[in-house]
Amino acid sequence: MIQRPYRSRALLPVLCLAACAATLQAPLVQAAETAGEPPAPQWSANAGVVSQYVSRGIRQTWGKPAVQGGVDYVRPDGWSAGTWASTVSDSFMEEGRAEWDLYGGYSGSAGAIGYSVMAYYYAYPGARMSATGDRFNYAELALGVTWRAAYARYYRTVSAMFFGIPDSRGTGYLDVGANPGLGNGWTLNLHAGNGRVAGAGNGIWNWRDAKTGVTKDLGGGWSATVAVTRAWGRTNIYKSYTTGMPDAAGNIRLANVAKATAIVGLNRAF
Repeated sequence: MIQRPYRSRALLPVLCLAACAATLQAPLVQAAETAGEPPAPQWSANAGVVSQYVSRGIRQTWGKPAVQGGVDYVRPDGWSAGTWASTVSDSFMEEGRAEWDLYGGYSGSAGAIGYSVMAYYYAYPGARMSATGDRFNYAELALGVTWRAAYARYYRTVSAMFFGIPDSRGTGYLDVGANPGLGNGWTLNLHAGNGRVAGAGNGIWNWRDAKTGVTKDLGGGWSATVAVTRAWGRTNIYKSYTTGMPDAAGNIRLANVAKATAIVGLNRAF
């Protein structure tokens, strides 16, 4: 099992994208307002590489690097949509080599408080459990609020299964954190998460995670990230995680996918 994405779409590239996209879009919006025309919808894209892909504290590339990228469309009235993808390891999920996310929703503000309502669909093309034929794909709805540099988001699974776990509709994940600016292009990234897997007997998959890191704006749309992340499972199931499938030598692959991990990344926003 397990989830993505400080996904939410991997939080580190997303934070970089948000900062860079805002910088790139501001002159365009100001020019339109000066001309007396309503702001036009904005497209942005991002691409990057990370030393490994960690989602909500769980390592999904088996300790190896990942290539990632996405495209976003934002309307001036607050509606948005996008897509994002990352490579993953088939040691983490049977026949799984990529994650492809689709998302969309609405965001706005009331004074200093920002809010959002989003829908996410996470697809893992080709990945399937050989024992049951079940896929890993799942869908979530998310509610979020922000205040200054702080944020809180709650994700709830609305599909019948969460990451291939039977009868797990209603699984919840709480993501809280802050991204205060440190000056000179530096941003501190703090996160804590708590995941509760719904369904009888599925509590063995419950986990918590935390992350601390920094993002550096390098200019020209480039940014770099360094972070340390870790997860804690309710049971030891993450410490000896396996799909149960043997490798080419016939050995069952095991790994601690929740252990403390350092991540470095380089991202470019367009």
